[in-house]
This record gives sequence, structure tokens and C-alpha cells, in this order.
Amino acid sequence: MPLKPLPEPDSKPERFLGFVRGSLAFAFLFSTLLTINMLQTVSLVIKPFSKTAFRKANRWMANLWWTWCALGAERIYRTEFVMSGDNVPAQENAIVVLNHQDMADITVMLTFARSKMRVGDLKWFAKNALKYVPGIGWGMLFLDCLFIKRNWTDDRDYIHRVFEKIVTFRVPLWLMIFPEGTRLSLSKIARSRQYAGDRGFTPLQHVLFPRAKGFAAAVQELHGHVQAVYDVTIGYVDGVPTLWQWIKGYVRLVNVHVRRFVIDDLPAESDALTAWLVKLYEEKDALLESYYTKGVFPSGLPATSETPSAFQTKPRG
Repeated sequence: MPLKPLPEPDSKPERFLGFVRGSLAFAFLFSTLLTINMLQTVSLVIKPFSKTAFRKANRWMANLWWTWCALGAERIYRTEFVMSGDNVPAQENAIVVLNHQDMADITVMLTFARSKMRVGDLKWFAKNALKYVPGIGWGMLFLDCLFIKRNWTDDRDYIHRVFEKIVTFRVPLWLMIFPEGTRLSLSKIARSRQYAGDRGFTPLQHVLFPRAKGFAAAVQELHGHVQAVYDVTIGYVDGVPTLWQWIKGYVRLVNVHVRRFVIDDLPAESDALTAWLVKLYEEKDALLESYYTKGVFPSGLPATSETPSAFQTKPRG
């Protein structure tokens, strides 16, 4: 079953301090993000003359703001990120597949990407409605992110056009995909288990049954431009935090396990890619079961707040 939500601190002074920290952090990040939006709008004057310069300018702005988000957790809140599994190359284009528990997952990935100097290269699959949201939604419009309606008939041609543009202009890329399509909850787990069981698949305990069409399209159309698929599994310790709890500085430790798969080793056909992703999520489910039981990912450190404060990497083999 999903990890319980992260509880609020028992101490009233600590909750008040968290509220003050969170309010200040939100005011800084949102105001600077709106400034970034204005600069991104100004960058449109460059686009008719050089699409490459336009992308570089927006990459620089994304890298700047997302780095501020990551540094807030690392330097101000002293959140510790324990990495385990494969130590992936820094200069490699990749499709990144990860489990989705709450919006705080995104901030975890900013730190992972920053450790590989790829923050500005993140492109996200996101809900179509997000592009109308001031700040992050408007900003992603300038970054070749994919806003999908979750209707394959409507989304297919649009996704193809975006991927074609990325390949044609050789855009540096970490393509971030949440194959579950939504955040985790007990009711969604129950529906997912019934869906899997009705179709003869193994019902999953800690993740939702994955949606594979976007992933299969990404592997097929970005093959040659992308060198690997990274399977990222995020494990929280004391409970799953909301984004607001993250901003208030309540998260002290996050464990992240990474597996790297060379894209040339993946199957080529859509049905085979679907089967590959389903198997991956069965393995991810077993990995989380082991993590919740033992408090550690393979080659990782114990999931305890007593671990020394540092950004730690424990590569496999």
C-alpha cells in the first residue's frame, strides 16, 4: 500500500516556523518565476532569427530557477538525498521514468538532475490544463514540454511534432515521464489493482498500473537522439510530503534508486514496449516493497534521519 502522508510536527512553534519559512520561500520563488516568465516572453523576439538562441536563452532561465528550487532544499533545509543504483553519465540524453506519489517528487528530481548538470534540459509530460497556470505552466510552454489531454487520438500527432522538433534541432534532453499518469492514493491503487487483475496482470501494491503509449512513442521516435532510459524510484522515509510541506522544510531525507537501460536494448514494437514497461513497474513495485520492509534500497544507506547530512551517492557496481 502507499506510504502514509507525512505528518505535521507536533510542536506548535515548529509548525509556525515552518509556515514562516514556507511563506518566505513561496514569495521568493513565485515572484522570481513571474519575472522569468516576463523574460521568456521577451525572448520571443529572438525566435524568428535563431531558434537555437531562443532555446538556449530559455534553457538558461529554466536552469537558473529550478536550481534555486533544488538549492533551497539542499543548502537551506539541509535535506539529504541518498542516491543508490546506477551512476548515470552526466552528458547523456535520456528518458526518465519515475513513480509518482505527490508534487514533491518533482523537487526530488530537480536535485537529481542538478547533480548531473541537466536541470535546464528537463522536459516534462504534463496535463494540458497546466499550461494555463501562471508561473510554472507558462514557463514550461517555452521549454518544449509536452502538454497532453490523455486522449491518444488527440495527443498522438502533437507528441510526434514535439519529438520531431527535439530531434531536428538536437535539443539536449531529459524527458520526464510519470507513466502512472496521476498521483498515488488508496482509491487509485484499488482501481489500478482491479484493472490489472481483470487483464491478467499482477496487481501492484505501491504503484499504479502504467500507461505505456507516451513511453512507447518516446522510445520509438527519440531513438538515436536518446541513449538510455533511467528508471527512478523515489522512497520517502517518514511519509509522503505535499509540496507545501516540502517548501516548509519538513523533509529531511529522501532515498532515490536509479537503474539505467541502454535504449538499443529495448524492444522496437509498441506492444513489446508496453510489456517491457509493465514488467519494469512490477519490478519497481517489488523494489518499493523491499524498501518499505528493510528501510533501504539496494546499495543504499538505511532510511533513517540519523544518517549524516550530505548529498550521498552509492553507485552500484
